[in-house]
Amino acid sequence: MTTGVAGPGVAEAGDAAVVAPSAAALAPAARRTRTLPAPLRALRPVALGLAALVLLALLWELVKAVVPEDGWSVGELRVLPRTTDLAMPHVTEMLARLGEPLTSQPGADPLWLAVLRAGGASLRIAAVSWVLGVVVGFALALLMTRFRVARSAVLPLVVLSQTVPLIALAPLVKGWGSKLELGFTWEPWMSVAVIASYLAFFPVAVGALRGLTSPDTLHRELFAGYAASWSQELVRLRLPASVPHLLPALRLAATSAVLGVVVAEVSTGMPGGIGRMILEFANFASSDPAKPWAPIFGAVLLGLVASGAVALLGTALRRFRRAEAAA
Repeated sequence: MTTGVAGPGVAEAGDAAVVAPSAAALAPAARRTRTLPAPLRALRPVALGLAALVLLALLWELVKAVVPEDGWSVGELRVLPRTTDLAMPHVTEMLARLGEPLTSQPGADPLWLAVLRAGGASLRIAAVSWVLGVVVGFALALLMTRFRVARSAVLPLVVLSQTVPLIALAPLVKGWGSKLELGFTWEPWMSVAVIASYLAFFPVAVGALRGLTSPDTLHRELFAGYAASWSQELVRLRLPASVPHLLPALRLAATSAVLGVVVAEVSTGMPGGIGRMILEFANFASSDPAKPWAPIFGAVLLGLVASGAVALLGTALRRFRRAEAAA
């Protein structure tokens, strides 16, 4: 009697168990049908970036239309800047100025071409400074990972190094570089690359250290149980585990290298780069207010290009990017 009563209940439970997996199996398929195709997913970040630029341009025009020309002040404190055509040119004027000649001389190159040439020179220096920063930062991270005493001694100095203003170091590095005797002539762009690498090494050192120390104790004990050497543990465990932390650090180092190059070019007075162009075009703020914004746009473009180029490294390391950590 008990068996007869329990039978239908078991059968019903069994039917439910049979139906439940089928519904769970259909759920991923339903999710896959709602996702975008691979090409559209790849273009989504680009579309979001363009939408952000359009939104920024609309916000610029909105501030120019709403805020009085003298700005808003609370007592003697200016809360919002002036919105005159000299202080805040229209977005259309700044874009139109890019297509006009650089100077009034006949046969002068258009402004956008001059900005691209200066940006290309700065980008090459930024690439060198990025490589220097990555090498130095990763070497420090390996040292701090291998020796706990080195971590206690070096990590505070790494953090403290970023409190020194870059503009104060630029003249010193330029002066030291001119006195070095290395068998070749020390060029001004080399000083700029060294100065920019000072900003680039910090995120790499911190991000790599965080990634190299991210493996669980269980995994490290497993390698120790197999009598693996530290180099084997580094190659097979720590380096793969550091990829989600290292990739954001590399992108941040790329943009920091561009920023360092721009600041170093201004501080050292090296001609030909986007930083020197920003300094020179600032003199035209009163006579040609849209012109000084052209090299600023070029500097923004340099940062985007540098970050995008480093992001391509993630495609080769896709199998290790399970959950990319924030920088």
